[in-house]
Amino acid sequence: MSRIGKQPIEIPPNVEVKIDQGNLVVVKGPKGSLSRILHPDMLLTKEDNHILVKRPNDQGRNRALHGLTRTLLYNMIEGVSKGFRKDLEIIGVGYRAEKKGKNLMLTLGYSHPVIFVPPEGIEIEVKSPLQFTVFGIDKELVGECAAKIRSLKKPEPYKGKGIRYKGEYVPRKAGKYAK
Repeated sequence: MSRIGKQPIEIPPNVEVKIDQGNLVVVKGPKGSLSRILHPDMLLTKEDNHILVKRPNDQGRNRALHGLTRTLLYNMIEGVSKGFRKDLEIIGVGYRAEKKGKNLMLTLGYSHPVIFVPPEGIEIEVKSPLQFTVFGIDKELVGECAAKIRSLKKPEPYKGKGIRYKGEYVPRKAGKYAK
């Protein structure tokens, strides 16, 4: 039995979960609403304020889907109740971030400013010119947007300049040296 898959998911009092036929799950909460079609082989049962995910048999595919389905459902409930965030920071002389309407304008040492347009459901808050945060209710979308922003100027190994996640360790290389 999957250690993650067998754990029940507790539904907070301010969250409403609907499970339709074909495993369409709609989760509504104070931060918004999410829906997703989960794999039809997984059996979802709602009891009082808990949801249990069960698998039909012990085939390898179903064992793999068991924990995945439970985690996807848990992340949906967590997202509509609390939300998700990724903190990013910019390191480098002359690099900075600004908010222009809903868009994020980044000056990253290129000949032009880079404008990042966040998708629907994602908000970006600029704390300072060197720190900003990506918010949203969909964990997958928040991580994808943060990764796209980071890929605009990845941290380089010699001076560490670029965009990185807050607290991320960047391995450093020694530069050239005279003999």
